[in-house]
This record gives sequence, C-alpha cells and structure tokens, in this order.
Amino acid sequence: MTTDQPDGWLPEGQRLDVCDTDYVPKQNRPRLAAKADVWTMACERMAYVLDTHDRAFVSFSGGKDSTATLNVALHVLNREPSLRRHLPLRVVFFDEEAIPQETEDYVRRVGQRDDVNLEWYCLPVQHRNACSRRSPYWWPWAPEDEAKWCRPLPPEALTSLPGFPLWPPEERLTIPNTNGLLGPAPHTTACLMGIRAEESLIRAHAVRLRSVDNYIVKYDNSKNRQAASVNHGNMWKAYPIYDWRTSDVWAATRLHGWDYNHSYDLMEMAGIGPSGQRCSPAFGEEPLQKIHMYAQCFPDVWGRMAERVPGIGAAYRYARTELYGYGGKPPKPPGQTWPDFIAHYVRKHGPDVQPKIASRIGDVMSRHYRKTVDPILPKAPHPDTGLNWSFLLTLAMRGDFKQRRQESNQLMSKSTAEHWQRYTAELAQVLADGTGPELGHPRPLPTDAYAIVPDQYKEPNQ
Repeated sequence: MTTDQPDGWLPEGQRLDVCDTDYVPKQNRPRLAAKADVWTMACERMAYVLDTHDRAFVSFSGGKDSTATLNVALHVLNREPSLRRHLPLRVVFFDEEAIPQETEDYVRRVGQRDDVNLEWYCLPVQHRNACSRRSPYWWPWAPEDEAKWCRPLPPEALTSLPGFPLWPPEERLTIPNTNGLLGPAPHTTACLMGIRAEESLIRAHAVRLRSVDNYIVKYDNSKNRQAASVNHGNMWKAYPIYDWRTSDVWAATRLHGWDYNHSYDLMEMAGIGPSGQRCSPAFGEEPLQKIHMYAQCFPDVWGRMAERVPGIGAAYRYARTELYGYGGKPPKPPGQTWPDFIAHYVRKHGPDVQPKIASRIGDVMSRHYRKTVDPILPKAPHPDTGLNWSFLLTLAMRGDFKQRRQESNQLMSKSTAEHWQRYTAELAQVLADGTGPELGHPRPLPTDAYAIVPDQYKEPNQ
C-alpha cells in the first residue's frame, strides 16, 4: 500500500512507498571463533587472491591498515615461489596533498624497497569539503589551485592517468572510482585494500556474509563509465585483513618489525587514542572532528591547510558544535513539522548537492517504512530500524556523502526491550501533548502507544 509522503524535502517527482508487511528484525549475530589467528587467516586469504588473479596491486594510503595489507602481501610473495610473478609488488598511492610530512617520508621509504613498484599519483581527485555547505568538494593538486597547494609536488609524482578527466573539475573522479582505471582488461586484477570491519558498519557490510569468498568483492562499474571502458568487469576488491582489530595491526607491526608512518607517534604523544588517529586530510565529515589535531601535531602542513579550502576558518572554530551537526542540535520551532525543519537545513547546502542529500534522507526513510508503519519520533530511535528525526537532522546538516553514519548504530547501546520502553514513552508523550501532526507521519498515529509493542517485549502491566 502506498501513502503520501510529506512534501518539501524529497527531489521533485519522488515519493516513498510505505508497505504493510510483517517484519522480523535481525538479531545481533554472535561472534564466531575462527580456525586460526588473524595473521594466519590473512596470509591464507592473501595467497588465494594472488593465486587466482592475473595481476594485483595494493591500494596504499600510508596509514596503518594499508601498511598491514602491504606487509602481509610481501610476506606471502616472498614465501611462495609460485606467486613471485607479482614481484615487485605494484603499490598505488594517491597523494591527497593535505597530509603530514611524515606520511610523505614513509611512502618514499616504501617506494625504495626492491620488492615494491610504487606508483605515486598526484591527481585532482574529488574529495569532500565538509567545511563549507556552499563548496562541498575540493581537489588536491588541482592545477587551478597551485598557489594554494599545501606541499610542493613530490619528485615521484605522476600527474596523469589514462581515462582520468582533468577538466572540467565536476567530471573528476573520486579515489574509489579512479581505482577502476588501474586494472585494464583482459587481465583479472585484484585491488588489495586495508578495509576492516571494526571501523564501521559500512565497512563490516562490505564483507559479503553469504559469499564463499566473502572478502572478495567485484568492482562495481555501474556508475563509472570510465572504469567500465577499461577493466570490462575483470576487477575485484579484496579485504584480506577485514577481521583484524586496531590492536592486531599494531601488534603485527611490532612483532614483525615493520616500518610505519611516524605521524602516529606524534598523535600518540598528543594524547590521541588509536581509534582517533588519522593521517588523511581533515576536511571530510568525520575527520573534521580532529581538525585541531593537525594544528597541534603537524603545524607545518597546517599553516597551508588553513587557507586551502573554503570554510576552513569556521570549521576550525566550530567543527564540534551544532553548526556542523555535532554535539547539541538546534531545536525545532514549535508548530513546524519535522519534514519542513529537515528541508530547511537541506536548503542551506549548495544547489548542486541538495538532491544528493535529499536522496540519502529519502533512502533512510524508505528503509524505515519498509520495515514498519510506526512513526519516526524526534529523539527515540525506533527499535526495529534505529531511525529518529534527530538522526535525519544530522544527515541534513552534515550531508554524510560517504554514508558512514547508519541509523542502526543507534540501537547498539541498549537492549531491544529498553529501546521499546524509550520509544513508547516518547510516543505516549507526543500523543498526550497533541504534537503528533509535527511528526509528518503519512498515516494516522496509533491511539495507544503501548499497543504496538511486540508481545515478547511488553512489560507485565501493558
């Protein structure tokens, strides 16, 4: 059954379907014991990938996870004579310009290894600029911004790549899309990546649970015509260390005596914990929270970063405030509907990205209504979906272009029964206050908040 959706925030001509279907929420999956330690498993996966693909390269950032992936690959290649056709190992580094000098120094050391063939690309790939709603992207090493570059162009730099469009800026590819240009047909090519499930649900979902080789994922050409014309569907992404924890990465680094990026030492001395340490540019939605770290730990590059992208001055001062969707959020004016309140913040972004943000919000709401016909509440996440209007407000304010924020994350801190208690208590208050119309729910609200609770979660007096 379809019903009308609130107007004012979806792209013109779009609507959401609300379905009357029975939904059984997925239970948290228990952890399963592996047959071996993570090092042994990673080496087995790596050997399998290298054996079953004609070519392979490591997607290298200079960070800890790609360091682990690189060293596992080199260990396997130097151990297995049958795989040495991959030596020297192709290592692809996309220099993101606004990075610490320690990262550049480390990548240079990697490139000097005899068993590594380093490709050091300085291309104007599309990056997110979360510092400004009106200028949502920036391009490292963009020729039109040479006077603003944060660092001199490295002598190893490759400044062109067949299939990569330099002009106009709007046509430039992201790094994931540019990876698709690196595996030309007819060869089968594996892109070895340091993706770990511990980092986010998005990365956990990248591992295909129902697949035999669940850590090997076919590269998606559907939205990348340049890559499709090059690799012809013969490219795959592989995540050999997907089940490693941060502690495993650093334990392996110490036990095997690997070289690593010494920017991590500076961040550690500054009191930044392992989960917050990043050596990528600080202009994205998530890294923006650590923008002060660059000023503290990497003052040389920060001096240039402070003038590199629009909005950086405001972001430095207010990145962790409600202005950028962190901490407290602005209160909704009484009487205004939540869809209109969300639309107000979507319209604060530039016209080029408003449809993208609205589509992201529409997708999240569509997921909710495919699972339940219950209303979305201001604060309490729905126990089956994790969605509330506060989460949607964050998406509207920040954009979340990489979809790193997931509504289901809001269900991780409490039991399902506790979430039902919170949800029904807020819904009962909404009904008592008469503020139900502000929810913008596309169907009549329930008259009894507690009647919608599944029997297994009802309290004895309900």
